[in-house]
Amino acid sequence: MKKMRNLKLRFSLTVMLLALSATAVAETKTAPAAAKPSHGEYKDWRLLSVSHRTEKETLRAILGNDTAIEAARKDQTKPWPDGTVLAKVVWKERAHPNWPQAIVPGEFAGAEAMIKDSKKYAATGGWGFAHWDGSKLVMHEEAKVKECFACHMPMKDNDYVYTFSALQ
Repeated sequence: MKKMRNLKLRFSLTVMLLALSATAVAETKTAPAAAKPSHGEYKDWRLLSVSHRTEKETLRAILGNDTAIEAARKDQTKPWPDGTVLAKVVWKERAHPNWPQAIVPGEFAGAEAMIKDSKKYAATGGWGFAHWDGSKLVMHEEAKVKECFACHMPMKDNDYVYTFSALQ
């Protein structure tokens, strides 16, 4: 019973995040053009996967730029190719007001990025770490990069990436 409830919750979460991603893309296509950061505006990207961090009570949509999507579809992610940018868009979780068994996005918590450049970021497994401030992609300062990379170390055999693509 619990296993079935978990499966239903995960399915509901996936469907909901897919819908949110599609809505975000539709909204950006109708919005006035704005200056885009050099790595693109994550809201225009496609969904690679979703995650639910129970200890942080957050829901995450993991989006990829065109390079990431192409690599994931071809199962060429070990390692991810240079030029890959992964965006992690995070919301606080909340119960659905009319369906208390469902966990849905609440308050927006932020958007972070991993940028693959094996030469530029050789000291951190080929990955740079950043966050979006509005539409501007801002690289993390050295202390935060060390913190990010330390967290990603257990995933060394998966090119330091926790995300398993849902595109395969």
